[in-house]
Amino acid sequence: MPSTSFHIVNLGCKVNRVEADSMAAALISQGWAPVDEESADLIVVNTCTVTGEADKKARKAVHHAVAVNPLADVVVTGCAAAISADVFLAMDPRVRVIGKAELLDSFGAGVGSPTVRHGEGFRTRVGVKVQDGCDRACTYCIVHVARGTARSEKADTVVAEARAHFEAGVKEVVLAGIDIGAYRDGDIDLARLCELILAQADGACNPKELPARLRISSIEPLNVDAALIDLLAQSGGRVCRHLHIPLQSGSTKVLREMARPYTAEEFMALVHLLRDRVPAISLSTDVIVGFPGETDEEFEETCNLVRAAGFSRLHVFPYSRREGTPAAARADQVSPEAKRERAARLRAIGAELNAEDLARRKDTDELCIVEGETALTESYHEIPAPPGTQPGDFVQITL
Repeated sequence: MPSTSFHIVNLGCKVNRVEADSMAAALISQGWAPVDEESADLIVVNTCTVTGEADKKARKAVHHAVAVNPLADVVVTGCAAAISADVFLAMDPRVRVIGKAELLDSFGAGVGSPTVRHGEGFRTRVGVKVQDGCDRACTYCIVHVARGTARSEKADTVVAEARAHFEAGVKEVVLAGIDIGAYRDGDIDLARLCELILAQADGACNPKELPARLRISSIEPLNVDAALIDLLAQSGGRVCRHLHIPLQSGSTKVLREMARPYTAEEFMALVHLLRDRVPAISLSTDVIVGFPGETDEEFEETCNLVRAAGFSRLHVFPYSRREGTPAAARADQVSPEAKRERAARLRAIGAELNAEDLARRKDTDELCIVEGETALTESYHEIPAPPGTQPGDFVQITL
């Protein structure tokens, strides 16, 4: 491809972020220049479809790309494009819809690509995609249709990519996947993969500097197994003592209707086990409010569980009706007003819990990654960057 200019609009999850960064790094390595949207020869819109609001943002982003730059080629990819390609193709003759795998390959941006995604224009914490797709079929979710069945990257390829980042000075690598806990390459599971990557970090990092670490992105409750808990307990923070474990509802009845494979009691048992084995752990979660048929009492169960679990951060989503899913066909949809009220209340609880978790950590020491004016602690709290530090610095601080 000839040297030219590009702009990537990224929407959605951490996996999308990793894929967008991979595209950008590959294009830069081939001589392409990142520019603003108005000046680009190529605009890539990497879409998300997890909620109706995500779909709206995707359509708005493509409309904006077409309007703001009348000369650019506009490529639409990602989950919304996989579900609704015709919608985007109808927007303008310049719009092309290209599947994520095909686009990544065309840019030379597959897993294990030699391009290193850090430095100016990239995040100080670097993501590595280890898994894609999902074999679950939660009744509210369309992502498994857009992403396909679960599949894992080869362990040696992932380890080599992570080592390249460590050798380049990256201090935190984030392992990402759609259902990351389902990772398998032969007898290598997620915990063993982490061990292999840390061994490479030890060989790649300057022994005079603080050792690099790993962070695990969102992981399903039933995939938090004994091996992973042992690793968190024994690694001394080399695998961040923070897990994002989606709850979705604190009502066992609602969980069953969502086709989530655990009860509220089983989820809380996992929380207690993690806090017993890894006392410093920070737990964050996703919650859906206003799932079809959710009563006021069932919402209260969610509020009570969230408080009991002591999450450090909540991501709250009003239920979004996704065409083609079982939940969308239900007649007992919750009113928009009730969904808004429940979401607002739960977000307020989340803000309180976040402050309480940070207060509990007062006067304790944590390593943090400087990301500009802020820094991210091991426990996933954003704090002001220590004076005199630069993006990418890895420093120990007292909270």
